[in-house]
Amino acid sequence: MRGSVLVEATNLRKVFRSRHGTVCAVDDVSFACEAGQIFGLLGPNGAGKTTTLRLLGTILTPTSGRATIAGHDTRTEPGAVRKQIGFLATETGVYDRFTARETLRFFGRINGLSDEAIAERSERLFEMLAMTSLADRRVGTFSTGEKQKLSLARSTLHDPPVLVLDEPTFGLDVMAARAVVETIRLFREQGRTIVLSTHIMRVAEKLCDQVGILYRGRIHALGTVDELNVTFNTDDLEEAFYTAVEAPRTT
Repeated sequence: MRGSVLVEATNLRKVFRSRHGTVCAVDDVSFACEAGQIFGLLGPNGAGKTTTLRLLGTILTPTSGRATIAGHDTRTEPGAVRKQIGFLATETGVYDRFTARETLRFFGRINGLSDEAIAERSERLFEMLAMTSLADRRVGTFSTGEKQKLSLARSTLHDPPVLVLDEPTFGLDVMAARAVVETIRLFREQGRTIVLSTHIMRVAEKLCDQVGILYRGRIHALGTVDELNVTFNTDDLEEAFYTAVEAPRTT
């Protein structure tokens, strides 16, 4: 499967309209992510990262342009797309009164899984994410990092080939962020394709096979970390980022 494009955005544009005027949050964004790779959208808050991922996840409809997941068009085949993805928002989306096991059972049933399949997959995820001791504890007693790991488990319970992760280390301390980064690596080792957003240079450097530098709604550069450093004659991704967004656009 590796080598085939599983996620593709082509000239994506999203304009929000209100009585106060219009805002173009995503402007002509194009990129592709091959199967089994991690593609990262790197940019500051307000760059358009969340909007782009919501377009991929069928939460929003593009004003123009096209996105496909595993060959399914997000605009015309949203149901098929949702079966192919696990979506992680910046909010954990878990309920304090449930235990971890109850949380996965709830979301598994939403995704049409049998109780037998939910139980089997839950145990596998608890073991993989080192959460077995947390399985029957109420989520309200979890740390922020533990809640984020449970959210990742929830997002992958239905075994999707594609994960769309919006700022997966958002608000986490150093130790919790490290655990989440290792979890994402495990998912890639399983062959999953991952598109994530981050504003943290180190996360992009550690995880991403390809990086898209997104600023003010537009992609300013695409490539591996090494390719970006060569392109902009820099020594690290942070310098490459600033050079990319400050360089005059030719189109």
